[in-house]
Amino acid sequence: MARPRTVARTVEHPELSEVSLQQVLEALVDPVRRLVVTQLVRAGEDLTCGTFEAPVSLSTLTHHFNVLREAGVIRQYYVGTAKMNTLRADEMEQRFPGLLTAVLAAAAAEERAREV
Repeated sequence: MARPRTVARTVEHPELSEVSLQQVLEALVDPVRRLVVTQLVRAGEDLTCGTFEAPVSLSTLTHHFNVLREAGVIRQYYVGTAKMNTLRADEMEQRFPGLLTAVLAAAAAEERAREV
């Protein structure tokens, strides 16, 4: 009996031209989602879903990844069974110049203020 063929798992991503500013802002307003974006920037590389530190359960974190992906902020892909996450920083900069930089700078300032 022949083995069934496996199909590579893929994840759907929106074209950023189809994403509204409202959708991106709604995705980035949540502190957990900003934390995900911040961790991607700090890592400087793609991260698996399980490597993020967040104050929520893994299933809730999955929801946050989905919101960020649907808003075009991150791209997800599989390497074996691991789902990888990458920030679409260059694409976001082209579509919404300065937005991601401003949000991350404000989040960092807010974090520093809490530490004082």
